[in-house]
Amino acid sequence: MPVDPPPRALAGIGDEAATSAAGQIAAIQRLGWRHVELRSVDGTALADLTDAAFARVRTALRDAGLDVVCAASRIGNWARPVTAPFADDLHELDVLADRCGALGTRYVRIMSYPDGGLAPDDWRDRVLDRTALLAERAARRGVVLLHENCAGWAGADADRMLQLLGAADGLGLLFDTGNGVDHGYDAAELLPPLLPHVAHVHVKDAVGGPGQARYVLPGDGSARVADCLRLLLDSGYTGALSLEPHLAARPHDGVRAEDAEPFVRAGRRLEALLHELAGSVPA
Repeated sequence: MPVDPPPRALAGIGDEAATSAAGQIAAIQRLGWRHVELRSVDGTALADLTDAAFARVRTALRDAGLDVVCAASRIGNWARPVTAPFADDLHELDVLADRCGALGTRYVRIMSYPDGGLAPDDWRDRVLDRTALLAERAARRGVVLLHENCAGWAGADADRMLQLLGAADGLGLLFDTGNGVDHGYDAAELLPPLLPHVAHVHVKDAVGGPGQARYVLPGDGSARVADCLRLLLDSGYTGALSLEPHLAARPHDGVRAEDAEPFVRAGRRLEALLHELAGSVPA
């Protein structure tokens, strides 16, 4: 008789559902989940919250019984080219390392930098150098950096991701099922060589094409979400599946969530997909 896979954490990036901490917590609780990923609260990035504001968020999460699975940073993202001051990334990492310790999580999401107008070889060399330094600093602070298949030098190329991993000891991968639609690649084809290195997963789906993606419920788009999840499950992945549906919020477009209902619908759809793929709903 087949044995059900071990439970894995279902989570969601809170500001995809609401701007306030209370709203983010309420949306996760509506789904009956126990895990959240933090990116911003009240429109302010996690690393930019005042100490008092962060303390309030930490207390609210503790009182709600929610665990934090990852902190989504701005390091190397679409707004920070590789020519931007490295001191900004180092400062954000240091703040988040402290806050991850307080929250009981060890993962910090990063990307691999837009080129900032540099020649390809210079872009590569600077990305590899910066990421290695960041990963080393993170390890000393007790956190693990996870590179996402999104913006940057290694965002859409598996060989480059593997090269980045080889250059930065302790770096892991965060795989987003839906980024391929907006960035012009097939996520299910990108994933297989990366499977041993995936430590965290974002779930979204979309239709359209590069620069024109329109986000839909998981399973309704062309991102091959079910295929990606099947590959992950078959590989033995037991980490978190963190919902980032981009239905009510799209931070890169300056759109904040005003209604949690689309987020909750996306969560129910993710549960349904997992029922079909694994025969049980992870908790």
